[in-house]
Amino acid sequence: MKGILNKGAAVLAGVLLCGSAWAAGAVGTWKTIDDETKQPKALVQISESASGELSGKIVKLFNNPDAVCGKCDGANKDKPVVGMNILWGLKKDGDAWEGGKILDPKTGKVYSAKLKVVGDKLEVRGFLGMALLGRTQTWVKP
Repeated sequence: MKGILNKGAAVLAGVLLCGSAWAAGAVGTWKTIDDETKQPKALVQISESASGELSGKIVKLFNNPDAVCGKCDGANKDKPVVGMNILWGLKKDGDAWEGGKILDPKTGKVYSAKLKVVGDKLEVRGFLGMALLGRTQTWVKP
């Protein structure tokens, strides 16, 4: 009986570590690229909470480090973009993270979001309603 319990504990530990390994691919600092100029725009730090949800905040802006979110609503209105939480509520679903939100500080709009690690890149999709109706950005490691 003791051997069965030890094996069960080992399997459970493996499952928990595997879940963290999945998130580890997305956790870290990512460089966003401007869609129009193709130049680096910001650095976003993605972290995982104790409950396994991913969130991300802007830690650096390349072109306008003192920018504020003038078009944001609520608590983010006129707040500095650096330090702002722009991704939240993403939960693991297969090989992606879904069910979260992403804020575009330039427009102040909040979209549904999903993330997926593809090789050494992060595909970040923001959309309204269905995921088919949206836009994907590719973020890279700095």
